[in-house]
Amino acid sequence: MIDFIKGTLIIVGALLMLLAAVGLLRLPDLLTRMHATTKAAALGVILMMLAVAMHFAEVSVAARAFAIIVFIVLTAPVAAHVIGRAGYFVGSKLWSGTVKDELRPNYDPLTHELKSGMETQENAKRQPRDADPD
Repeated sequence: MIDFIKGTLIIVGALLMLLAAVGLLRLPDLLTRMHATTKAAALGVILMMLAVAMHFAEVSVAARAFAIIVFIVLTAPVAAHVIGRAGYFVGSKLWSGTVKDELRPNYDPLTHELKSGMETQENAKRQPRDADPD
């Protein structure tokens, strides 16, 4: 039964990594490619590390496998965010089917600064009060 579980984890992990590779080739823009590769590949590696921990059944190997899982869980979202943000800042074209770009009104391309949603709301509230009451 353990062999069946290990085999299933390895096959599903490999299929998820294959799905990430196909997504990298087939998806239309940087943000969707990044999303597919980050989610699918991270889950694929996690499943394979679980299979490794089950196969060797030693404390040192299991500890290393779980350390790798924790590392992947902590770093994959951060790396995806940084890559997506850098791609947006350098002007990577969005897919033609993109419906909404919420960063555009808050992004200054000259300074590469983003205004937070709170700053935008505060500025909208201040504008009527700051105007001359003529």
